[in-house]
Amino acid sequence: MTQAQLFDTPSLIDDTLLNALPSPCWVIEEHLLRKNLEILKYVSNESGAKILLALKAFAPWKKADIINEYLSGCCASGLNEAKLAREEFGKEVHTYSPAFKESDIDQIASLSDHLVFNSPSQLHRYHQRVKEINPNISIGLRVNPQYSEAPVELYNPCAPHSRLGTLDKDIDFEVATKIEGLHFHTLCEQDSDALENTLKVFTKKFGRWLPLMKWVNFGGGHHITRDGYDIDRLIHIIKEFKKSYPQLQIYLEPGEAVGWQTGVLVATVIDIVHNGIDIAILDTSTEAHMPDTVIMPYKATVRGASKAGKKAYTYRLTGNTCLAGDIMGDYSFDKKLEIGSKIIFEDQMHYTIVKATTFNGINLPAIAMITQEADIEIIRMFGYEDFKSRLG
Repeated sequence: MTQAQLFDTPSLIDDTLLNALPSPCWVIEEHLLRKNLEILKYVSNESGAKILLALKAFAPWKKADIINEYLSGCCASGLNEAKLAREEFGKEVHTYSPAFKESDIDQIASLSDHLVFNSPSQLHRYHQRVKEINPNISIGLRVNPQYSEAPVELYNPCAPHSRLGTLDKDIDFEVATKIEGLHFHTLCEQDSDALENTLKVFTKKFGRWLPLMKWVNFGGGHHITRDGYDIDRLIHIIKEFKKSYPQLQIYLEPGEAVGWQTGVLVATVIDIVHNGIDIAILDTSTEAHMPDTVIMPYKATVRGASKAGKKAYTYRLTGNTCLAGDIMGDYSFDKKLEIGSKIIFEDQMHYTIVKATTFNGINLPAIAMITQEADIEIIRMFGYEDFKSRLG
């Protein structure tokens, strides 16, 4: 299998399917999801690492049967995700949180295969209790190598004064003998060279404890399914690390790599207004449905569109909320937009469905899947009761 074969997979969405979908709608394409999962399975098979689905980024639990064909389990960020992982996926459950609440820890311990503490204080507080509840649980500690190449400070877990992970100076023999694994997370949609550089720092600072460990979790942010990612280098890095520490099971827990380029957000033009420029109002929202375009920030790609002024007709695409800044950006099109025109925002699976809100009472987009046979499966529609139930 060549890298070109791994990545070269076109979308199945055509005008017929587009017009049959509800709007707005998140649309997962099964064959694109399977393509990503095939890539991750290939990495796992070749390297010996286990790969987990990070539910914080992408949590399509109604399609757990597909994901379970390829991945070893899920990583959870707390009680609710651990419940979802256990109930719907049923494979390995690895749970980490910056701090566990007293009221949650017993349930989390009973649900989890791996439980990763963020600090020695939480480790000492809960270690005995967790082991009594689940004698087979494997306890770990998140560490902070104080090294990251994350491109945006907001997403840099190793920034100065970070609350995420334990420093090397705060680990002693008592801590090390209470754990079976170390976890670090330093990447943000990055290539394997960033992991390689991180590992050099990680082993220098924490290597003395590795002979005592059973596993190491390399965290998330590995952009494995992005076209151009150096898969062979990743496999080589993992194998070389294992040569030095053959007893260790390696874990990766990418989120965006599972959902990357597997689906879109389909929206509809519901009005066009003119105020110096042509402005298309859509039945969706950046604030409510595409929050990372505001937080990161980045400008989403629109299928068939170019930069403003490059094509014949330029429009500002905007959301249907009261937020003045609910703006997707300025795009140009070959044809005039009309009320009812469909707009396809590319790559809107990871960190969208899991973060979306009903701000202004705007409906959440429906969730649909295009099957490998090019049929539409409506996974979920949302309405008034979904909005109301969140408020009381």
